[in-house]
Amino acid sequence: MSSLDALLERGVWLLETPCSRIDTVGFALKGCECSFQDLSKFDFCKNVTSKTEKEPHKFRVIRDDLLHPTLGGNKIRKLDAVVPFLKDEEITDVVTCGGCQSAHAAAVAVACAEHGMSAHLLLRGEKIEVTTGYNLISEVYGNVVYVPRTEYADRQKMLSSHMERVACPEEPVLWLNGNSITRETITPSESSKLLEPGRGRRKWAVLGEGGASGLALLGFIRLVRWLSENEVFERDDKIKIVVDSGTGTSAIGLALGIALLGLHQWEIVGVMLSGSREYYERQTKNLVTGFLQQFRCDQSAEALSLNLVWEERKRVRRFGKIYGGEIGACKSIARQTGILLDPIYTLAAWEVAIELSWNETADKVAILHTGGALGLFGLAQTNPQEFSQTREYAPPKQLSLARHTKSGRS
Repeated sequence: MSSLDALLERGVWLLETPCSRIDTVGFALKGCECSFQDLSKFDFCKNVTSKTEKEPHKFRVIRDDLLHPTLGGNKIRKLDAVVPFLKDEEITDVVTCGGCQSAHAAAVAVACAEHGMSAHLLLRGEKIEVTTGYNLISEVYGNVVYVPRTEYADRQKMLSSHMERVACPEEPVLWLNGNSITRETITPSESSKLLEPGRGRRKWAVLGEGGASGLALLGFIRLVRWLSENEVFERDDKIKIVVDSGTGTSAIGLALGIALLGLHQWEIVGVMLSGSREYYERQTKNLVTGFLQQFRCDQSAEALSLNLVWEERKRVRRFGKIYGGEIGACKSIARQTGILLDPIYTLAAWEVAIELSWNETADKVAILHTGGALGLFGLAQTNPQEFSQTREYAPPKQLSLARHTKSGRS
């Protein structure tokens, strides 16, 4: 057994199995004009088995969004090896940070609650008037503190200041941040306080924003090995897997798995959403270096060749901006395929997959569905006009209201 096999057979994971459902989506152009920025020009249908005149193009969707009711998507893959590691370290309390509608913060809160730990979430900005979406999950499962934006801008200082207020001097704080795992003894500040007194000795860990760490890559490597053994994907096929990228952890982990498993015909396409190309390239080097050092692999980050391409979104914009018609596209795709996308993350990967499939740049094109459905609840607050129905309900003619009411249906 190779060292990588031994690593992947470690026995304890957050997910009982690396498996994920794989759907096939076919699509066809409605008219003659093709634009990958306007998905209204395409018709979609799910689980196409072969090319037909109506659906000449297709791609696969790796349905990680279905892995867990609230954790589904790439967040649970990031935590696949992290949560067992925290349990091995006998961690009782986990601190992390994110935006008000952070999917990462919500996932950490749920995972901690399910595994006997307490989550403490530092969320950027003010408490929203109506708690919904990921913010609602964070409030229900975690202990939330809202941090002024000016203070949140320096994340490291913010996290350090918070730990000085809550950590025990007898127990070093475990930091999983970026490419390193460190332990630091914290000297409590004068304003320190014991949260939830009476719980006994507490051990704290801090996860960086977005959950990016070398350890988080292991869950994606585990997924790649399962995909390579799955009947849908052949090891020698020319395969492109598209993934929307915030911190870039998912794309980097998949690409590292491909390299370590020798899948030379496979390629990862990371769709850049929240940073420059230089940021993602730097993130790649840092996370891969951290992983190789932690697990004492022989390769160096420089010597390891990753089949990873960073690509701009079809319509470049500042992170979080939504263009007209994108929420409508998500609604249309959901109705045609039963697959729910969000306009900030997963729709970006969908657009790129359509172009790659249309141009037949690979034997098979796939999307890793990173979840994000709960983000739509927050978007419905800020973009209510996009979710409102424009047509009024018209009851069928000659409907017998008495009979309808008697039947118990409404």
